[in-house]
Parts: sequence; C-alpha cells; structure tokens
Amino acid sequence: MTPTPSAHPSARSIADDIRTGRRTAVEVCAASLAAIASNDPRLTAFVTVTGERALETAARIDADRARGAGLDRPLLGVPMAVKDNLCTAGVRTTAASRVLADYVPPYSATVITRLQEAGAVVIGKTNLDEFSMGSSTEHSALGATRNPWDEARTPGGSSGGSAAAVAAGMVPAALGSDTGGSIRQPAAFCGLVGLKPTYGRVSRYGLIAFASSLDQVGPMTRTAADAALVLEAIAGHDPHDATSSHEPVPSLRAALGRGVVGLRIGVPRTLLQDGVDQGILNGFDAALARWTAAGAQLVDITLPHTAHAVPVYYLIATAEASSNLSRYDGVRYGARASLTREQGLRDAYMLTRAQGFGDEVKRRIMLGTYVLSHGYYEAYYLKAQQVRTLLRRDYDDAFGLCDVVAMPTTPSPAYRLGEKTDSPLQMYLEDIFTVSANLTGLPALSAPAGLTSDGLPVGVQLMGRMFDEATLLAAAQVLED
Repeated sequence: MTPTPSAHPSARSIADDIRTGRRTAVEVCAASLAAIASNDPRLTAFVTVTGERALETAARIDADRARGAGLDRPLLGVPMAVKDNLCTAGVRTTAASRVLADYVPPYSATVITRLQEAGAVVIGKTNLDEFSMGSSTEHSALGATRNPWDEARTPGGSSGGSAAAVAAGMVPAALGSDTGGSIRQPAAFCGLVGLKPTYGRVSRYGLIAFASSLDQVGPMTRTAADAALVLEAIAGHDPHDATSSHEPVPSLRAALGRGVVGLRIGVPRTLLQDGVDQGILNGFDAALARWTAAGAQLVDITLPHTAHAVPVYYLIATAEASSNLSRYDGVRYGARASLTREQGLRDAYMLTRAQGFGDEVKRRIMLGTYVLSHGYYEAYYLKAQQVRTLLRRDYDDAFGLCDVVAMPTTPSPAYRLGEKTDSPLQMYLEDIFTVSANLTGLPALSAPAGLTSDGLPVGVQLMGRMFDEATLLAAAQVLED
C-alpha cells in the first residue's frame, strides 16, 4: 500500500466534525476499529486493541455533546493509539517484553490522563522495540511491525507501531517516546510529522523508563497542526515528575500560520558529506529550497563534536538502562521464571532475566553494566558525560548564528526487515542525526520531505532552542503548504 496523508481525516477535522455534529464519536471510533481489523493482521502495529472500552468512551462523548457539555475539548472524540511503554490503568502494558507480558498497571501515565481530559479516545497500545531499545521494531517479543509504504521494510523504531498505525490510516495520531530518535526516525520512514519535545516539556510519569535523562514522550501525526494539537494537550508541569519543567506552554496552534520569513536555518554541511543516501540528500535539498522560497535564510554552521554523538549516546543510554532494568528480577518487578525444588534465589534471578529479556536488551544491559563498573566508570561513562556537555555548547554556539538547525532525519530511507539485525553497530549508526537532540535536551521535529526514486518517504529534521517547539512546527507546516 502507498499511504496518502490527504486520504485520511486529520485529528483536528475529526474533532471539528464531532463538535458540530457532522459525525458522532461512536462512528469515528468504529471506523478506526474497522481499519485496525483490516490492516493490522499484516502490519502488527498494535499489541492490544481496547475496542469495547473505546466505544464506551466514544458513547459518553456523544452523550455529553448532546447536552452541550465538553465541546471545548481540543481532541474531542479523536481516536488515538499510544506506545505500549505508557502505563494505562486496567489495560495490559508490556513494553513489548516477555518480562512484562501480563502486567496491568493500577494507574495511567500523566500523558494518557491528559489525552483523555482533552477528549481523545485511546483505542489501543502499539508495538515497539523491547523497552524501546532498537531502531526497527524488530526487537519486540510480540513480533516485528511492517511499514505500510512497503511491507517488506521496517517502519523504524522504537515507536514503529505508532508510526505504522498513523501512516496506514488506522488512527489520525499516536504517542511515541523518543530516547535517541524513536519518534523522529519512524516518522521519517513512514512519511509523518514526529516531534520530540524539549526535555521536561512533557511528563514522563508512567513512562516505562529506558534512559531517564534522555526519554521524552511526543506526538506522531500526519500534519504539523495535529502535532501542535496533541502536544498542547499533553505538555505542561506535572508534580509527579521531578524533571517536569514549570515553563509555560504557549499556544502552539497560534504559531502555525506565521511562516518562516526571516528565519535563519543553520545547515551543518560537513555532516552530510559521507554515508548519506542520495535520495535523502535530494529530499533535504528540496526542503531547504522550499524554506528559502518562503523567506528563510540559510546559514552554514559547524557542530564539531557531533561525530562523537553516537558513541556518547550508547554509553550513557546503556548505563541508564542497566540501572533502570535492574528492578526486573521476578521478585520486585516482572514475571518470574518457574523453578525446580533444587533451584534457589540466584537461579530465580538468572532464569527470570534470561527468559524475560530479548537479545538486544541483554546486550545493552551488559554494555551499561560494564561502563559503570569499577575501573571503567571514569574512562567511559564520565568521559561520555563530559563530551555531552561539549555537544550542548556546540548547539549554544550555533544558535548564536541561526534560529533552527536543519539536517536529514536519517542517513537512509526505510531498510528491509532483517537487513541490519545481525549487525547492531550498523543499526546504531542509523541514529547519527537524531541522538544529539536527546543528549542536549533540545526539541527536534521530523517532517516529510518527499519521496526517494523508489517511492519511500524522506524526512528532514529541525532542532530548535529549548522550549521553542512553536518555531519547528511553523517551519514544518511550510513544507506541507
């Protein structure tokens, strides 16, 4: 199939239709469930579909509307999918891992609560790389997700299920999480807008942690306007999350029409000299041309330490993963392996973790444990944190010359399933353009920038100043126009 964004209604138009009575929330929900039933057996985008619960929520929205209540909710009746590492009260939350195969949280993540307060109908939980550790959604205990543009290819990862669900028209919008590009890379592979907000802009309460200083929740949509709509609904301070910022959330939708006249776009051309697919470069150049035609200015910049971003990321992320996942031992958290009479506590720990975690998660836990161990902490983890500071200074210097930084989202278009699973290092290098935003905490957005000669989506990435998601969304909308 070849997804066409214009063939499916936007989240904003759905909410408007329900608000004005042109459609009912139940009709919209039923259509979404029918699309899932038709498409998901091929794509494996969903882990859990909460159809009955969703229809009940939609019926309540219609009843409220009939008496004139709740009409100001921005996502009124919009069906949405959420990545299955976000806790949902009473609904299984697996993180695509055997160790959490039967976990049903007693509470919901803050972002889920805020979606529901905004009127959204959460219709299901989407597939991911186990504990968000991967770039292809092949590292899932529940099976690989397929790209709707070419079902032999990956939708990207780790939020590949959310990307596939939106691209295939099963839902108009979804939530993903982004630790090193896990919203932006699948958005690029599936022709979507994917936004990683500034660190602290969106609460992480109820997000199953991978790397706590890097993780962030954000929207995946077909349009910049829908991304603004969803981000406004979920952003803002949360007392449950100590890293949540008190920075006020502006009206992102109000910023959409302002265009890019006078916007200074920094382009780090030295990063694009090697290893980038020609189709990706063509799409990137076309995006730059559209922005300049709309009144933006291009500025050459340098980011001297970006070459070190991938190794720095995989030291810091794996160290934090090792710490976060140590709790899954079958005693405090997670499913416990069956034991014989002769086996003791040590066997319980070893068997639980051996059976509960997949190969990629084990690989990252071992690497993270190693870099935190005595004698290696200073040489690896501490040094990586020091280079992380240098990366942030590079961007501080760049923003003295420009307002946003532009580069491709990925070095290549979506690759074939199985193509990189035997070479973890090759897959890690796919993150070369995305990990810096997580290491620096800056907001970053991937927007569609055309197709390759093979008909595969190309994504262009914009990074902005702290808490300036509005400028990124305005620039992304210019590409759509």
